[in-house]
Amino acid sequence: MAHILAIHAHPDDIETLGAGTLALLARRGHRITIATATAGEGGSTETSADETAAIRRREAAAAAALIGADYVCAGLPDLGVFNDDAARRRMTGLVRAAQPDIVITASPIDYHPDHEAVSALARDACFASSVPNYRAGDAAPLAAIPHLYFMDAIGGRTREGARIRPDFGVDITGAIETKRAMLMAHESQVAWVARQHGIADYASAMVAWGARRGRDFGVAYAEGFRAYRHPPYPATPALQDLLGELVKPLANWRD
Repeated sequence: MAHILAIHAHPDDIETLGAGTLALLARRGHRITIATATAGEGGSTETSADETAAIRRREAAAAAALIGADYVCAGLPDLGVFNDDAARRRMTGLVRAAQPDIVITASPIDYHPDHEAVSALARDACFASSVPNYRAGDAAPLAAIPHLYFMDAIGGRTREGARIRPDFGVDITGAIETKRAMLMAHESQVAWVARQHGIADYASAMVAWGARRGRDFGVAYAEGFRAYRHPPYPATPALQDLLGELVKPLANWRD
């Protein structure tokens, strides 16, 4: 069985973009760890930053528990994630502690600066995790660089509105209700998303996006992924092999 580490910026990002795939992997017996760079403490007008962080960590742990996953938080500041030395060492330490076979992280281009910074941090941490003389955390360096994949950006688009083409999709039709339940474990985000993003129905917006991605792959609901295969990162289709028949090629793509 494989260990998959999913890393994104805030609690609920992974639930929005990758939880269906993680749920399917968990059903097949694979170990899942969900990690966020921040506790999302900026996402409230009703509670202080510290109170919000505590609430959102609890919600993230509850969401992860629905598929038997672990949850960890790197403790970086919300809207203060940068690909600098301190953050890279912290992220590398997180990767080393998890000892994953596969890392799934944020899209390199997205609407939120924390999303983009986490993508770069996770990419660089995968590389640094196997460098013996790089000091980061208490865990031993990995024997090899783990496989790396990027989730979709929010809405599947760049900041300029161009569509981002996935390498492949995962048919999450059989896990859409689990994904919905994981997202709705983040109860504190309902009011915040309505205020900040103008989205009145948090769960329905996620389901609608899954259906929109599903049309690209000829299934009811899908999540899109891109593999990072630049040397010396591994190029074999590790995630695709775990998912088998659930992996779908693009069927109805239009730029």
